[in-house]
Amino acid sequence: MSQKIVFMGTSTFAVPILKSLYQNGYPISVVYTQPPKKSNRGQKLNKSPINLFSENISLEVRTPQSLKNNNEELLYLKELKPDLIIVVSYGQIIPKNFLNIPKYGFLNVHASLLPKWRGAAPIQRSIMNLDRETGISIMKINENLDEGPVCNQYSLNILENMNSDQVSEKLSTIASEKILDILDNIYDGDIEFKDQDHSKATYAKKIQKIEGKIDWNDNAEKIIGKINGLYPYPGAYFSFNGERYKILKAEKSNTMGKAGSIVSENFEICCGEGSIKVLSIQREGKRVQQINEFLLGSQIKKGFNIA
Repeated sequence: MSQKIVFMGTSTFAVPILKSLYQNGYPISVVYTQPPKKSNRGQKLNKSPINLFSENISLEVRTPQSLKNNNEELLYLKELKPDLIIVVSYGQIIPKNFLNIPKYGFLNVHASLLPKWRGAAPIQRSIMNLDRETGISIMKINENLDEGPVCNQYSLNILENMNSDQVSEKLSTIASEKILDILDNIYDGDIEFKDQDHSKATYAKKIQKIEGKIDWNDNAEKIIGKINGLYPYPGAYFSFNGERYKILKAEKSNTMGKAGSIVSENFEICCGEGSIKVLSIQREGKRVQQINEFLLGSQIKKGFNIA
């Protein structure tokens, strides 16, 4: 295993994959990740999960603001002469002039069954779309976003009430196990990359906070898809008396009534079709509460309408 690997990743999703490579003896020459960002409530800089993990196992970390027009990083990688660069939830576009640096190219772990859900938020979009299946695609990066040829795909059933955190964790685990065999096959020349069917492509655009607002005229299944897909961030929410309430967990129920009306003491809310029972909620600026605790001091009661 003398091949030089560069790893590019940022989010929690990428950590198990880097950990698997490291623990199984694959030589990681350097790790690229997004630079530390200021927290919402102060000036403290927060390092990415990949940054923290890499430092903990004494890997070199580089945090350029961007690779675009970045001659310093271009020259650094050319001098390093990596055999392979693995990209997992990095959050930056790889410029065209970087792509031919590694011997075996850039390998991307993407959290969807391509060509479905290309883009920044495939897990969230698949849940919000009420898909019952998603997966991992291992692909070569080319100059177009998530359009490169694919060598392997691994599917995962999305069970009812699975949220984006749970799906992400399962997909990351799958990728951390499968990546090892794929690397061995690449080095042995025993792998085939097949072009995607671009006519079937769909796109998972970046999630905007405003998308979290619940439209109670939607049916119950779609609202639960939004709650689960946007968990934990930015979250699905409604507003009452000028305050936001984020619903973190809910289940379908069968109560009938006007959309947005609270029709039971158990915080069941009617939708355009069907209803939902809220299980976990967070009032703006407060901690997360289970619904029984929340109801003890809540101003929102049976008979109110929050639409």
